[in-house]
Amino acid sequence: MPYSVLVVDDEELTLRTISRGLRAEGYEVFTAASGEDALRIFEEQDPELILLDIILPGIDGVEVLRRMKSANPAAIVLMMSAYHMVDRAVEAMKAGAYDYLVKPFHLADLMSTLERAGEMLALRVRVRDNVERAKGQYDFGRVVTHNPAMRAMLEMAKKAAESDHTTILILGESGTGKGVLARAIHYASPRANMPLLELNCAALPENLLESELFGFEPGAFTDARRRKEGLLERAHRGTLFLDEIGNMAAAVQAKLLRVLEEGTFMRLGGTRNITISVRLVAATNTELKEAVAKGQFREDLYYRLNVVPLLIPPLRDRKEDILPLALEMVRHFNEELHKSFTGFSPAAAELLQSYPWQGNIRELKNVIERTMILAPDGEIDATFLPEEIREYRPPEGDAKRPAESDNGSAFDAVANGDNFITLREFEDEYIQRVLTATANNKTHAARVLGIHPTSLLRRLKKLSPE
Repeated sequence: MPYSVLVVDDEELTLRTISRGLRAEGYEVFTAASGEDALRIFEEQDPELILLDIILPGIDGVEVLRRMKSANPAAIVLMMSAYHMVDRAVEAMKAGAYDYLVKPFHLADLMSTLERAGEMLALRVRVRDNVERAKGQYDFGRVVTHNPAMRAMLEMAKKAAESDHTTILILGESGTGKGVLARAIHYASPRANMPLLELNCAALPENLLESELFGFEPGAFTDARRRKEGLLERAHRGTLFLDEIGNMAAAVQAKLLRVLEEGTFMRLGGTRNITISVRLVAATNTELKEAVAKGQFREDLYYRLNVVPLLIPPLRDRKEDILPLALEMVRHFNEELHKSFTGFSPAAAELLQSYPWQGNIRELKNVIERTMILAPDGEIDATFLPEEIREYRPPEGDAKRPAESDNGSAFDAVANGDNFITLREFEDEYIQRVLTATANNKTHAARVLGIHPTSLLRRLKKLSPE
């Protein structure tokens, strides 16, 4: 598909010939005969491709390239040079040019190069679209929580995201959503349009982890037949998320410390330093302070990582979030599984809230998905929840289930078989419990109760007529 092209050359015949050929192929063409004019048109017209001569009056082509890439790093610039200017063309490639053509060239060669550049442009558009979708998916505003500690942590995370060089350490049990938080930080940061790369340090042995992070040169080891860029290099100007960093081997820790302190590293088998700008977000489900005390983790690296520590509370400490999260998952799986569930029965809601969720949000999500696959559409009843949830009883001495109370509630009376109460009294107390669990969000509470919000409001009005 033809694009808009800015052609920059001080030779009138070259400018006219190229422009005529491009227009004949359907391209929209802008022309400039100097670097100053090129920068002005670049700013005003925002062309999709730029064909730029190296030798120009006033500002030369390489400097024009640098200014264009500074204003728009995604700009695709093709350089034109004479045979004796190949060294300058190589300099332009290092400054960010997509390719260069040696003059004189055939129009067919130009069209072939522009076609390849157009494919790159289309790819970048798709990447930009993906970034916009990811920004929506991982927006901080989409995080479901009514827990004060969780809210305070998210506020700190937002502030840390705005500083695009600050190293962040995310702490939390497995399944609490450390990866989701890392992505939210990236897409809320100035680096959002640049790469986000992720690596689980526990998933690879030491030698593979080192080569994945730092890359290698040919001959660095037996199977290293050609150069490979590591994740650090590929994440340049973006974010690198290292999960389970507590499992990183000591030798790799030392190299990572140098990256954090100096912003440089060498590929395995390499002889020159590579300079990068990368925001590092690390995560662990282990206590790094204990690992430092045992000599299993470098103390200096720990303090370099622990600039902004973010602790995600386990789900069992966020009881008020369980039902809102479960309802959000129901909405998600309704779309994914083409189902039409409306919420949870009171008994099912009670069971979900009383369960300790050792696997945290990941376990809750798995349970909701499994239940929605097996249960009939409509309200999710307790009978369709997994047996381990239906049969769970807190160990002696632990807090009682939400269906119980420490002050002789209606639920206790029913459970003990004495002082029986009316069904209406039972329902009224349950409504109050659901409201408390959903932080008094009446819309969420109505979904959990399986009734229309208007019905809930009428019921509440009868409970508090004044």
